[in-house]
Amino acid sequence: MKKTTTKSIAHIGIMAAAVYAASAFLQIPIPTAIGSTRLHMGNVTCLLSGMLLGAVPGGLAAGIGSLFFDLTNPAYIASAPFTFLFKFAMAWLCGKIISKDRPETKTRFVLGASAGSLSYVLFYVTKNYAEGRWVLKLPQEAVLLSTVQKGAASFVNAVIAVTVAVPLGLALCRRPPSGFFPPHAS
Repeated sequence: MKKTTTKSIAHIGIMAAAVYAASAFLQIPIPTAIGSTRLHMGNVTCLLSGMLLGAVPGGLAAGIGSLFFDLTNPAYIASAPFTFLFKFAMAWLCGKIISKDRPETKTRFVLGASAGSLSYVLFYVTKNYAEGRWVLKLPQEAVLLSTVQKGAASFVNAVIAVTVAVPLGLALCRRPPSGFFPPHAS
């Protein structure tokens, strides 16, 4: 087991703050049949967390930053625990596929980012369907309409996240700022 250091805690905190800021300030809200959804850059920083910090620390940064965004926004506060788990899984999967133990390749970054993003879309769509159908007990048609709308926006977020995070992650992992993020491979 890897020892937790003050430096690693600081890296998690910095990336969690970046996730929060990208989620809160770089967004376009979209109304749906039930509630709303949004296009945002938070998923880009979630993927970067996994790429730069690795699976568990990256997952923690993505989950914590997204959790704080949800806790500070009344529209999303009830979803905060789910968001933590889903964003953690997104960054964890991305970081696991890219893994420090294997050589860095563009293909691994694309696969990691794509797998992480698609896992989030599946979790998010499933949660929204279940919530609408069994918690809110809404009619099937309304739930499906909302699920399709939110799923489409989430898929667009996933495509944007992969498209932006992969080149950024490759650039930052190959030439990290001095003393900041450890490179994945020499």
